Amino acid sequence: MGRDAKMLSAVAVAVLLAALALVVFMQLPDGGGQKAEGSVSIATPAAKTGSVAAGKVASDFKLRDLDGHEVSLSSMRGKVVFLNLWATWCEPCRREMPSIEALYEKFGKDKSFAILAVSEDSDGSKAVAPYVKQSGYKFEILLDPRNDVGEAYNVSGIPETFVIDRDGRIVAHHLGPYDWANPDIRDALQELINSKTG
Repeated sequence: MGRDAKMLSAVAVAVLLAALALVVFMQLPDGGGQKAEGSVSIATPAAKTGSVAAGKVASDFKLRDLDGHEVSLSSMRGKVVFLNLWATWCEPCRREMPSIEALYEKFGKDKSFAILAVSEDSDGSKAVAPYVKQSGYKFEILLDPRNDVGEAYNVSGIPETFVIDRDGRIVAHHLGPYDWANPDIRDALQELINSKTG
């Protein structure tokens, strides 16, 4: 790829990320001004609280799925990763899950995209497996009973979601429940998946 093509591609990704940020921001209660329901960080420096900001390299982790297989974030390099931290006891998380399943239905067959839903339930599989089976969710569920990922990502509440690009950088961060089936979000994710950079 020539230098001009690379520069054009980089500009396209930057515009896409700005669009994703705007779509998420505009969907927040009170136009994003109310922090009780959610907050968004897109390509900004880390807040004084130490939260993980968009633009930073996502911390690697290794967790087990419901079948006992080990999954690492680094094994997803080259894919767009939708990382969601949640728990079965969290009502906003449970409300959000069907929209994550809708994302899986839309993008699940694309080898350039992965959903990792990291459960912070301290009872691990004992709490999570029955809930997932009853709900019929098909996306990847990982178990983090010691809250290692939550601590590594300075998660301040759940649900909390990070979109990670092909290079392992956080490109979007959302705190609180969200309707991920929103067509504008799906279009922005599709553009990010289609992009060969980032």
